[in-house]
Amino acid sequence: MSNPISRRKFIGNISALGLASTLPFMSTFSFASDLSSPSNIVNVGIIGVGSRGKVLLLNIQKIQGIKIIAVCDNYDTNYKRAISLTRNTAKAYTDHRKLLENKDLDAVIIATPLHEHAHITIDALNSGLHVFCEKSMAKTAEDCNAMVSAALRNNKILQIGHQRLFDPMYHKAIEMIQNKQLGSLTQIRAFWHRNRDWRKPVPSPELERKINWRLYEEYSLGLMTELASHHLQVANWVYGAAPISVAGFGSINYWKDGRELFDNVNLVYKYPNGNHLVYDSLISNKHYGMEVQVMGDKGTLEMEKGNYFLEHPPAAPGILQLVNDIEKGIFETVPIGGASWVPETANKVKPTKYHQTQKGLPEPTELQFHSFANHIRENKIDEENLKHGYNSSICAIMGHKAMLENKVIEIPDNLRM
Repeated sequence: MSNPISRRKFIGNISALGLASTLPFMSTFSFASDLSSPSNIVNVGIIGVGSRGKVLLLNIQKIQGIKIIAVCDNYDTNYKRAISLTRNTAKAYTDHRKLLENKDLDAVIIATPLHEHAHITIDALNSGLHVFCEKSMAKTAEDCNAMVSAALRNNKILQIGHQRLFDPMYHKAIEMIQNKQLGSLTQIRAFWHRNRDWRKPVPSPELERKINWRLYEEYSLGLMTELASHHLQVANWVYGAAPISVAGFGSINYWKDGRELFDNVNLVYKYPNGNHLVYDSLISNKHYGMEVQVMGDKGTLEMEKGNYFLEHPPAAPGILQLVNDIEKGIFETVPIGGASWVPETANKVKPTKYHQTQKGLPEPTELQFHSFANHIRENKIDEENLKHGYNSSICAIMGHKAMLENKVIEIPDNLRM
């Protein structure tokens, strides 16, 4: 590994620079500062205005304290769209290096294909700009380390786009876990299922890899970096640690169209305390959608839906309890000559909604930019966000490696923050 960053070195650098260690949720809701003065406006440029970049641009335009003054994309369709969406008020570029020369910028937002993240981020940090980079951080562990090193070396903010860190529903779930409402955690099961080929129409053959970069090894790690990285971040958050090893299988078992990256992945991550994350993703069936199921000996959370299930719900009152007892006696009696076991049936208790979304609050995608702008104004690095972004990226990279090599991959300590 070139330039590995150990946990001790990272924390040492954080301390030496006097950086903030504020929980991202707390900083998210501290944006009621005076935005009327131009000195409080954060000027940003957006590099990469494709499907994700467009979403980010539209969210940023809702925020009073951030102004988009520059856009950049080297694909003509996206370039023209960016100009249109900013109503021709932002300076447009096709080369990110030219954008970085704009002296009015405070920060850049990077939403390019994955293989472009590292070198553009490092160029921006070395230019004295703060950076918001979409997840995953990078395609290799070496590039992830280089990005963190550049942020620390230049004393600049590097925030990674994990919007669940800014979702009140997720924070309520973490609070419940920390308060032992689930009891002792035993396992996390997470999945993300879709049913579409993940392809975009290509106007001419030479643009196939530029437009459909998510399908090719040179540019992406597919399901791991594009989808799994979200739930890997959540699992690390729940367990309060990064995993120590991973094993798994991946295949192209449906979309046999020349793609190089798996359309079906199944992995198990092992954590320091012996707990596991069981993860799978596919793009040929959407019946189960996506979820993060956190299981303890006293309860279960479905974090995407906001559901809470008690493992041992209170007994039903009166006659209902009597009926349940009778039914239990009938169906759990083993008949002579019958099976010597009773099928284990799922707990059918109804869920409780553990969080009610407050009307009028910004969405998590918008909230993460409030936090980014506030950290810029205060010149404080969000240590927690950087650790989450780094660890989830390393998890995705090592999971892909485990599937390619068909073996258990140990994740070394110097690749875990």
